[in-house]
Amino acid sequence: MSDSLWMLQRKKEPLLWVVQRGVGPLLATALHAGHAMRSELAELTALDEATRQREEDPYTAFWTQVGDTRIIPLRSRFEVDLNRPRAEAVYRKPENAWSLKLWKQAPSTEMIKRSLEEYDDFYRELRSLLADLQKHSGHFVVFDLHSYNIRRGGPDGPEADPTANPEVNIGTGTMDREYWASLVERFLADLRAYDFLGRHLDVRENVKFSGRQFPTWIHSHFPRSACVLSIEFKKFFMDEWTGKVDRVQLKLILDALRSTVPGLMEELAKR
Repeated sequence: MSDSLWMLQRKKEPLLWVVQRGVGPLLATALHAGHAMRSELAELTALDEATRQREEDPYTAFWTQVGDTRIIPLRSRFEVDLNRPRAEAVYRKPENAWSLKLWKQAPSTEMIKRSLEEYDDFYRELRSLLADLQKHSGHFVVFDLHSYNIRRGGPDGPEADPTANPEVNIGTGTMDREYWASLVERFLADLRAYDFLGRHLDVRENVKFSGRQFPTWIHSHFPRSACVLSIEFKKFFMDEWTGKVDRVQLKLILDALRSTVPGLMEELAKR
């Protein structure tokens, strides 16, 4: 196996995640891009494929190409959610997951234990990976990439109020904002400046989301080394009910993210 590609696989089950290692100080991940489930859980889920995918973040793994190093989880958040605290990482009740009926039969204690072992494995490997980044780069940036729904009333329902739902929400609520101010503000300015089909994206900070467990964990373990930007794109680039994507906009979002990298590298170099 190549040194640049690391995979973890449980016997006869889908891969947990893929890590592609690079040499620079930018890591990108899409924690909710995965859709696979362990067979024992797939048999118990009450959710159909379309409903499950609607609450996942399809296509976000494509944007991780912006990173020097990439982490791409392949399992569904409905198996284990890597962006929630460990005690909440396995959805047990409807109130844990948008009031959805989750299970035909509740997972056993052993099944939940296996899911939490996956969670622990992920954060163990993450600690090792970030320690290497810290060793080689000193300071580094993490793009925590997500997408979010805007038509919860159904495919023909109204779109969520744009005043409270920016096209791009940048979550910075888990960091020492003052310490990382120059990087955050440069990123916001450069992303807003990108020419997106003749207009500029509506990019705002901590309006819809401020960041959850993944950035919280990284900032608590690497507070003066890691700047995690939790980047949530409203699903304007796709139909969240059918799953159909506008590939032009999907690619332009990647280009917009790439346009911010030189500025971030300049700010990192000043440190």
